[in-house]
Amino acid sequence: MTRPVRSTGYVAWQIGEIAASRIERTLRPFQLTLAQYSALAQAVLEQGISSATAARRASITPQSMGSAVNRLIDRELLERRTTPGDRRTGRLYATEAGLRLATEARTAVDLTHAEALQVLTPAEQGQAHSLLLKLLKSLNPSAMANYTA
Repeated sequence: MTRPVRSTGYVAWQIGEIAASRIERTLRPFQLTLAQYSALAQAVLEQGISSATAARRASITPQSMGSAVNRLIDRELLERRTTPGDRRTGRLYATEAGLRLATEARTAVDLTHAEALQVLTPAEQGQAHSLLLKLLKSLNPSAMANYTA
């Protein structure tokens, strides 16, 4: 007889998969994938970010980020610009349309998060957030640039 899986990592993975699925559904009306939303959000957070840095901070592969960025450029939501002295590294800038869409999508995603967390009290939500940030800092320090103290 096998024991049920009880590891915290497995539970975290399940929650992550469920959350990603819900966010993907939320983003469909905006014609955004989760990777595209992440790319757009990174460019909004830091205009001029490199695609590689955006990928690290969003915890997605450079290939997924590249595909997402290209689609957003095709939709004129992002622009890729080179800088003097570094013609190889394209820097990402959200366009006015990208900024508007990012704001609308963020509002919808925030509602999706609130619905998922409503089972927790506000104090529990704060505790969970703090603990998850502590884990994230340990596992992907680059992502911490997205959070303020």
